[in-house]
Amino acid sequence: MSHELPQLPYDPDALEPYVDVQTMILHHDQHHAAYVKNLNIALQNAPGLQELSLSWLLQNPRKLPAESRDAVLHNAGGHINHCLFWRAMSPEGGGAPSGLLADAIDSEFGSFDEFKKQFEEAGAKVFGSGWVWLVRVQKDGGKLQVYTTSGHDNPMMRGHYPLLVNDVWEHAYYLKHENRRVEYLKAWWEVANWQEAGRRFSLSDQSTERDRENEGGMVSEMVQR
Repeated sequence: MSHELPQLPYDPDALEPYVDVQTMILHHDQHHAAYVKNLNIALQNAPGLQELSLSWLLQNPRKLPAESRDAVLHNAGGHINHCLFWRAMSPEGGGAPSGLLADAIDSEFGSFDEFKKQFEEAGAKVFGSGWVWLVRVQKDGGKLQVYTTSGHDNPMMRGHYPLLVNDVWEHAYYLKHENRRVEYLKAWWEVANWQEAGRRFSLSDQSTERDRENEGGMVSEMVQR
């Protein structure tokens, strides 16, 4: 069983002018596709691992063959992070969260504007390539936290549940914004998918640990819906 590149949940030009169509095509068809291809190559000599979820691979690094561990973690992370990223955006995005997620953000950060400020500042400070996340810390009373990961690390590797993510690798914004990452981070709010973030917040609160792992492993299937 091999991993497959999911289709985008919208047309490549659907996020214009905030995310340009050339970037979307290159990002999905070349960069994301390469992580899927290289993950399958890294797993080809470990048939017992090919049927396991992406989240299992990321959360069990010591159970991976030493000779392919780094390649599996890098490419599994690149695959699942991009799946989450496509869902974190929508042509109908922007605005602000509502309901329980909005209440949680106000409680944790003081206001939605303060959360956005912290999210942008964290993303701007990433050295080199990485991601900026809003996560729910499962073992700390369900508190929310903003932080970054380098390379293709994922919050599930820390036992945290990802709610919203933005990609701050240069290939995510350089064709349109060149080296102006802050400009990209500010424009990105216009397509941020708060409906999806709210859905993930509810799921993280209601599901069991096993349910969350299964859901994480099915991210690529969800993107195709």
